[in-house]
Amino acid sequence: MKKMLCLLLIASTVSQIFPQISSIIPVSSSIAGTSVANTGLRSEFQNPAMLGYAKNSEIGMQHENRYALSELSTNSFQALLSTNAINADLSFSYFGYSLYHEMMTGLGFGRNFSDKFALGVRFNYYMAYFSASNSYRGALFPQIGLSYRFSSLFSLGFSTFNPFQTNIKTDFTQKRIPSIFSLGTEYYFSPELVWLAQIDREISSNYRLATGFEYQMLQQVSLKLGVYDAGYLVPCGGCGLKWNRFLLDINCELHPLLGLNSYAGLRYIFSR
Repeated sequence: MKKMLCLLLIASTVSQIFPQISSIIPVSSSIAGTSVANTGLRSEFQNPAMLGYAKNSEIGMQHENRYALSELSTNSFQALLSTNAINADLSFSYFGYSLYHEMMTGLGFGRNFSDKFALGVRFNYYMAYFSASNSYRGALFPQIGLSYRFSSLFSLGFSTFNPFQTNIKTDFTQKRIPSIFSLGTEYYFSPELVWLAQIDREISSNYRLATGFEYQMLQQVSLKLGVYDAGYLVPCGGCGLKWNRFLLDINCELHPLLGLNSYAGLRYIFSR
């Protein structure tokens, strides 16, 4: 009983402090969630335009844990198919536990035009379990993204999640699906050092500002350091490991009040 009361208290606090970071969207592999302009990395349910830059097909899975509570964990999966005409992905995420959980499935498409401009769209179906009616309710909505490379060093990315503010209504309550707009930049100081910056706005919440650096220390090892502001400054750190065609990303962030968030993602890149 004490654990359940603690969980409800933290969940309500999270919804007030971080309303623009919804539990239904898995965190990205990019440091501090700066994925909207990251041309070198594809993450589940992030900017679909980045699918267009994938040179090879890949599969990946990731696990995110919030504040050391298993009930606040998100598990997700992505399968990406790269072709000469267009790239496509199938993504799935699960958040919650037996009494309350949310699931989302997305089918995305991305196209790269002359390695300068990329467009992408993903059709997401979100479904939540409502214990009051002992049933599932869902909604279908789009996710749209674009990316433009001004040069080999500088890129700009934009993405919108649920732009038409689709919600789920039941006989007992209404589940609001967040509507998020993101704008970000990517700048390479050198082939080994990239600077990422991003601003997010959930339509009914404050802005979220994030920035971070990713440094390719060795051919197999990269280091990440960043910070974001969403009412509180949250420091972030992580590392990336590469072994043959396997990529492992481990990130963490420390909230000054709520504690530690941890993330681990594993990807496999197929040969062409």
